[in-house]
Amino acid sequence: MEIDDMNRRELLRLLSLSSAVVATPIDWDRVAAVDGGVGRVDLKAVNEYAVVNQLLWQNYSSAPTKSAVFPAVREHLGELVDGFGRSAGEIVHRRLCELTAEILQIVGEILFDGDRYADAAHCYTVAAALSKEAVAWDLWACALTRHAYVSIHDDHSPAAVPLLVAARKLADRGDGVLATRYWVDAVHAQALAGLGEGDGWERAADSAQGVLSMSHLNSNGWLRFDGSRLAEDRATCLVQLGQAWQAEQVLTGVLDEQHSSRRRASVLVDLAAVGALNRDPIQVVMYGDAALDIARQTRSGYVGRRLEGLRRQLGPLCGDRHVRHLDDQIATLATNHADQTT
Repeated sequence: MEIDDMNRRELLRLLSLSSAVVATPIDWDRVAAVDGGVGRVDLKAVNEYAVVNQLLWQNYSSAPTKSAVFPAVREHLGELVDGFGRSAGEIVHRRLCELTAEILQIVGEILFDGDRYADAAHCYTVAAALSKEAVAWDLWACALTRHAYVSIHDDHSPAAVPLLVAARKLADRGDGVLATRYWVDAVHAQALAGLGEGDGWERAADSAQGVLSMSHLNSNGWLRFDGSRLAEDRATCLVQLGQAWQAEQVLTGVLDEQHSSRRRASVLVDLAAVGALNRDPIQVVMYGDAALDIARQTRSGYVGRRLEGLRRQLGPLCGDRHVRHLDDQIATLATNHADQTT
């Protein structure tokens, strides 16, 4: 199921309404004086919304095709936005801001996976504003980190760094039992590696290892960082820096583990990139074809983008007919995906 134009128009309308919430002063005395009849959003209703948020994050995490979750997420987002006009006081308002920011981050992830980077970034911008209104430091930091992640994968690492610096400051003010600060560090390492900062990325990656010393990881849905991706994230940085041998040592071990389709595809793309760095067409084709199969099965724009990045490294090997065929197949995948999302 693709995110069609009707869904997109409705989403943009909801985003516009969500943005207006944090810009419009509300007469809380008047709201509190409203008759407490049917439809009033109170703390009990907000708690029910929170349960739905959790379920939607679980559904998103387990869904092989992320866009399949979009209709349910969009419907719930509409209910949350509608609730702002019927909320009972400032405490409820802040909780609605927080819950809406959570859902907008799911929407952003779905759009990111669908290769709609500008729309995803807009979701994260609104989510950050709502998190600020709710004084939810960790949620705010996560919105900025996800926004930075979009920039990294759109080959704009310089734009990601200020977002991540700001996110780290917010995370330092947040809940110490959450792993937010370590996730920010892990993404910061990727941004710095993309800029070729050999020392800076390693310091950030080493700092991210702190998550492994946490005695308990609080899984709340919107913060899904548990340190399980640290090895492959480090390998991605090594590939970006052209350190093929070190990256391959890490990736080979990661490939033997059980992962989601998207994560496995990401590892396969990095192994293909290692083959390109080593001028090994057999390795490029073997791992590139495997990643291409996953991209076709999942229709993941994220995997497609990773493969597009691989194409840029195939030039010196395109004298090999098998590499040329892989290059052509990736180009066809990108064209087909573009046709489906425009």
